Amino acid sequence: MLHQRTLCSLETRFGDQLSLAPAVLEQHGRGESYHRTLPPDAVVFARSTAEVADVLTLCHATRTPVVAFGAGTSLEGNVSAVEGGVCIDLSQMNGILRIDVEDMDCTVEAGVTRSRLNGELRHSGLFFPLDPGADASIGGMAATRASGTNAVRYGTMRDSVLALTVVLADGTIINTGSRARKSAAGYDLTRLFVGSEGTLGVLTEVTLRLQSVPEAVAAAVCGFPDVASAIRTVVALLQSGVPVARVELLDRAQIRAVNRYSKTTYPVADTLFFEFHGGPKSIAEQVTYAEALALECGGEGFISADEPESRNRLWKARHDAYYATIALRPGARGWSTDVCVPISNLGACIAGAQSLIASTTTPATVVGHVGDGNFHVIFAVDPENVAELAEIARISDSLALLAQSFGGTCTGEHGVGSGKIAHMRAEHGAALNVMAAIKAALDPRGILNPGKVLPPAPLALLAGAHDK
Repeated sequence: MLHQRTLCSLETRFGDQLSLAPAVLEQHGRGESYHRTLPPDAVVFARSTAEVADVLTLCHATRTPVVAFGAGTSLEGNVSAVEGGVCIDLSQMNGILRIDVEDMDCTVEAGVTRSRLNGELRHSGLFFPLDPGADASIGGMAATRASGTNAVRYGTMRDSVLALTVVLADGTIINTGSRARKSAAGYDLTRLFVGSEGTLGVLTEVTLRLQSVPEAVAAAVCGFPDVASAIRTVVALLQSGVPVARVELLDRAQIRAVNRYSKTTYPVADTLFFEFHGGPKSIAEQVTYAEALALECGGEGFISADEPESRNRLWKARHDAYYATIALRPGARGWSTDVCVPISNLGACIAGAQSLIASTTTPATVVGHVGDGNFHVIFAVDPENVAELAEIARISDSLALLAQSFGGTCTGEHGVGSGKIAHMRAEHGAALNVMAAIKAALDPRGILNPGKVLPPAPLALLAGAHDK
C-alpha cells in the first residue's frame, strides 16, 4: 500500500498529473503478454527529467517502489508493479530535442516512439533502424536492450545508444557518455544502464546513433521443405559476406496463422523473409546470390520486390506474426519465448523447440530474427487456465535451458523482467553476485522496479551492507 506521506506529497507536487483511477492503474500494471496484471498504487505522468527526479526523491525517502512505464509493449512482465508503489509514465516526455544530420545522431526524451522519431527524420536522409515490431518508446527500448528485425545489419540498442540522462534511486540526475563515437574515459555507464530494465535508474533522455537511408531496398520471400534447409541458407548467406539487412524465419504453423489473419496466400511452408539495403546494382547482386543459395538449399518459389508497396506486401506476414498467433484462439494472450544462440546451433535449437511444442495442444508458432540467432516460440494461451499456464511455463523453461546448453541466452531482446529471473543463475553464475552488488550500490533501498532481473537471494545478502 502506498505510504500516506508519499501520497500527500505527490498530490501536492503533481496535482492532476497524478492518477489513482482503477482503470489507469490497471493499464499500467501490464504489458502485452500473458503475465498477470499487477497494478501500481498510483501513476504520475511526468513531463520532465526534473519531475522524475522529484518523484524518486519522495519515494526514496519512504522506501516506496517505483516502476518506469513507456508504451506498455513489454513481454516479460517488465512493467508490472510486483510490490505496488508508484508508476512513472514517461509517455508525455516525447520531445525530440536535437537532430544533427552532419554527425548522424539525435537526442530524444524517453517517451518518443520509434515511429515518431522516424517520421521526424523522414526528410533528413537518416533513419533509426531498430524495429522490434511494436511501436515501442525509445526509453523502453534502451531499458530492455531491444533489437528486432534489422539487428543483423545495424545491431541492437547496445550499439545505437551513445549517451543517456538517468535519474538514480535517490533523485540524483546523471549524464552518461557523450556524442563522441568512442571513448576510453572511465567506466562505460551507458552500457550499464542499457538493458537494466529500470532497476538501476530511470532513463529520461537518450542520445542515439542514426543511419543513412539506403539508396535502394529490396525484399524477398522463399519457402523451404523444412526449417533445417532454411537455416542452412541463412548460415551460407552470412558466411558469404552478403550484407543482408534482415532475414526472418516463419515456420509453417506461423504462415498458416498469418494467411488466416491477414488474408495472405503464402504457400504453407517454412519460410524466410529477406531485406537488402544498398545501391541498385549491389542490391540486384545480393538478391541474385540469395536466390541461388536458397534454391541450392531446397528453397522454392523465391519472390523478390523493390517497390515500396510490393515490399510492404511481402513483409506483411512477418509484421502480423504475433497477433496472427493470438488470433488462433479467441480470448487468448500471447506468451512469447525469446532465446538466442550462436548461428551454428540455431537449427538444432529450433528443432528442439519444435519437439517441445509437439508435447502440447496449445496453439504455437515459431518466428525468428534468424540472422543473429534469435527466435521466438509464440503460444496463444488461455490466461485463466492455470494448468495450461504451468505447462507452457515448463516448456518455456526447457527452451531457455536448451538455448543455454548451446552456448546461448534465455533472452535475446525481450529482457528478463519477472519472467526469466529463474534462469539468471544458470546463465551468469558468480557474475550474478557482481550484478547484485551494483544494484545494491545504486539502489540500496531496493525501490527501483523490484522483482525484476535479479533473483532475491543475492540481493538479500547485500542489502544489509549497503542500506543506510
